[in-house]
Order: sequence, then C-alpha cells, then structure tokens
Amino acid sequence: MTQALIGVIGGSGLYQMDALMDAQEQRIRTPFGDPSDVLVTGSVHGVRVAFVARHGRGHRLLPSEVPYRANIHALKQLGVRYVLSVSAVGSLREEFKPLDMVLPDQFIDLTKRRDSSFFGNGAVAHVSMAQPVCAQVSSALARAVQNVLTAEGTTGIGLHTSGTYVCIEGPQFSSQAESHWYRSMGAGVIGMTNMPEAKLAREAQMAYATLAMVTDFDCWHPVEAHVTANLALANLMQNAGRAQKVVAEAIRLLGAERPASSAHSALQTALVTQPDAMAPDVRARLAALLNG
Repeated sequence: MTQALIGVIGGSGLYQMDALMDAQEQRIRTPFGDPSDVLVTGSVHGVRVAFVARHGRGHRLLPSEVPYRANIHALKQLGVRYVLSVSAVGSLREEFKPLDMVLPDQFIDLTKRRDSSFFGNGAVAHVSMAQPVCAQVSSALARAVQNVLTAEGTTGIGLHTSGTYVCIEGPQFSSQAESHWYRSMGAGVIGMTNMPEAKLAREAQMAYATLAMVTDFDCWHPVEAHVTANLALANLMQNAGRAQKVVAEAIRLLGAERPASSAHSALQTALVTQPDAMAPDVRARLAALLNG
C-alpha cells in the first residue's frame, strides 16, 4: 500500500487535488467501514500525499452521513502524520468577510448523531482536546496563504489566524436565534463537518489543522443576505482555485519542515485500557492507532 506523509480532506468544492502528480486510487477498508470515496495518493512538490473527498466525488454525502472514522482511519493506514482539512464556513463575525480565510484554533461541538471516537467496546481512552489544532500545521497554512496571496498580488482577502469554529449537525442552516446564540458563545465561524473529524485525528495521533473558507454571513447579519446553498457555493467556487494553491504550498512547507507535534504522542497520556488488557479483537481493531 502506497504510504503518505500528509493527508488532505477536501470539503465542499474541493473534490480533487489539481497539483497531485502520479495519482493512484487506493480502495481502503477499515474496521469502521468504507471511507467517503477512494483515496487518491500521489506527490505534491515531491511530498507523498493522500487525498479524500469528504462528501465523496459529486458531493453525495450529507455532513451527518460522512464516515468520519473510516476517513481518518484510512489516512492513518497510509502512514499520514499531518492532516489538512479544507472546509466551507459561514461567518459569525463582521470582520470575517466572505472570501476570507480563517484558521480556527478552537472548536465547539454541537453535533448529535455522529460516532466521535475510535474507542469503546473494550477499550477506553480520553485524549485532550484543550488545544485541538496543531499550531505547527496551522502556521504552515498561514504562511502558505500569505505566500499565495503575495504571488497573486491579491488584496482584499483577509487571513485570520485564530477563531472558534462551531460545528452543527445540519444539513439545515441555522435559525436567526441559533445564529445569535453561537455569536454569544464567542464563535467566529460555523460549519457542519470539522467535528468529530478533529477529535478522531487526535485519537489517531495525527497533527490536524483547518483551512476554513468563508462563504457567507450565516443569517445573523442585519444587512447581508441570509445564507443559501447557492450563495455559499458561488462564493466557494471563487476561492476554490486559491485553496488548491494554498494546500499545495502548505504541503511543500510541511514536507520540508516535518515539525514535531504533541498530537503525535496523544495516546501516551490518554489510554486508560492498556493494550495487554484488551481482548485480541479489540487490539486488532485499534492496531493502526496503537502502533504509532
């Protein structure tokens, strides 16, 4: 099986990686079911990469239907150590404008219907999510955005290097009451897919960060149009080409630097059930996670 250093999870509008060279499809089975789609491996700037379309090619899966555990486990099977998640989000702050890019450093999980852990059924672990994003991976994304905007000579596109992402179940957009509630929590952007994705990446000991592309002002704004799928997708497609460049540049930076991350040893202080106390079938199910 072809190995990869960096995993890319493409969200709405990012269903393939244009920069991927020598691309090969990998059909990977996991103890947690099949991933959203085939994984595509190849090289970007000489760095081995694995790509998965979160919603499947053709955007076939609702946020609640995405097999988050299978996607993360499949990347882990390929040896991935760094995960770049690309996501469309709505803005909950005046300063986060449509077409801006945000690198969230915190999450609020309001999902209700999703399996959020690899553990249970014979094994217990409690990973820390105090700092859910890898600062080193987020730094690489920030520098990549700056490099791309400079190379393009683009002005007027904001980069925000912190913010709280509130993840809702969906698929419906928020009511105005909910949108104002999320703002009162201190959330900066809203989306439907980064939880439990970030939690699972931490359990899999992979360093995770999100490139969040702002498409709209949700429905709290007193003047701007309320979000619709057409509005969100129209703005998303304006940024899709830029997102491709940013991800490719972040891959180049991470491939050269290969930073150490606390995420890489997350289970050292999280496992309650030690492997020798697990039943053989439980150890087999968790082997990819427990072995590094």
